[in-house]
Amino acid sequence: MKEFIKRCLHSSVKVKMIAVVVIFTTAAFAFHSYQAKSTATGQRAGNLTPIVDAYSIKRNDMVRQIELSGQTVPESQVNITAKYSGKITQVNVNLGDQVTPGQLLVMQDTKDVDATLAQNEAALRQATADAIASDVSFDTSYQKAQSDYQLSVSEYQRYKTLYGVGGVSKEALDKQEQQMAAAKSTLDSYTKQIVGGSAASVASKQAASDKERGVIDSLQIQKNDMIMRAPRAGVIGFRQAEVGMMAQPGQELLSIVDNSNIYVDCAVSEQDIGQIAMGTSVSISLESLGKSYTGRVIYISPAMDPKTQTFTVRMSLDNRDDSIKTGMFARTDINVVLRQQTLFVPKEAVVSLNGTNRVFVIDDRNQVSERTVQLGLRNDKYVEILSGVNEGEKVAVTNLSRIKAGMNVKTNDVSQ
Repeated sequence: MKEFIKRCLHSSVKVKMIAVVVIFTTAAFAFHSYQAKSTATGQRAGNLTPIVDAYSIKRNDMVRQIELSGQTVPESQVNITAKYSGKITQVNVNLGDQVTPGQLLVMQDTKDVDATLAQNEAALRQATADAIASDVSFDTSYQKAQSDYQLSVSEYQRYKTLYGVGGVSKEALDKQEQQMAAAKSTLDSYTKQIVGGSAASVASKQAASDKERGVIDSLQIQKNDMIMRAPRAGVIGFRQAEVGMMAQPGQELLSIVDNSNIYVDCAVSEQDIGQIAMGTSVSISLESLGKSYTGRVIYISPAMDPKTQTFTVRMSLDNRDDSIKTGMFARTDINVVLRQQTLFVPKEAVVSLNGTNRVFVIDDRNQVSERTVQLGLRNDKYVEILSGVNEGEKVAVTNLSRIKAGMNVKTNDVSQ
């Protein structure tokens, strides 16, 4: 009997323990369900009030930033090329040497030119002497013809007078008249040779002399071209000339780079060139140096390059230094004012549908209203609003798909 009572008591304790476990588990499950339901309810309640970024509309200059790339260019770069074929006998500069105007750089062998010059100088002297001799000979003959004619006229007049008094025969008078005519013909022959104050024979000799002089001048120019001098100051940036080598016409031997001023040349598209003006301030970045410089536009090409279909814009640097070299890659930002003191909003704030542009305006109570707007100019980030909104109003920029007119929203100000 006692054993039975013990068994019953033991079973009762087990039942009580199981009951406690069941009650605790049920309570935990009910609490978890309540929490999940509360969270879901809270989430649904939060979804009724979207959070949007709001932009406050202010009247300001609408600016567009034009990003360009180009490279640095020197004040000048002059290539020294051979004009004539010839062996190089002197090279007086090395890479990196500073040169001054007129400095002797390269000399070619001029022996052949010197020999030809000597021959033509002798031919010039001979031609000059022939011209002088011809001039003296013609002048002497011309003066004699004039004298002979004057004498024959006098003789004819004397014979005519004698014939009138019977002192000479008609035959003698006719003979004297023939002599006068012959003298006149000789004089006319010399007179007709005179053109521009000189006789034709003399002019021919003088032309031969002038021709020889022209040949000499041409040879002298050739000799000077074979003695190459620096046309301006600068630094030798290229050298492909050695003593003993044969230079060919058109071959580049040296290059003189003048870095006294450094510029940046950029290629600009047709759609951007009209917005860049002379004197526009620019910001120039040289990535190889890790430095930025300020500058301004000093040149805009008047015509498009037919090969690249772009225009060239040159900019000068305000604060250049000696670390800048020719040919460095450069990036340039040009800020262009599209419209002064106008209203504009971020592009994301505008909803376009069926040709109608709209924005969502948020009032002081954070209530949304829908407005139809007329758009104007655009830049990379903003679009101009010509009508439909007023200065000081706020428009929604994000979450536009979840808001509609009459709805209340929460806002984050993203105005600049």
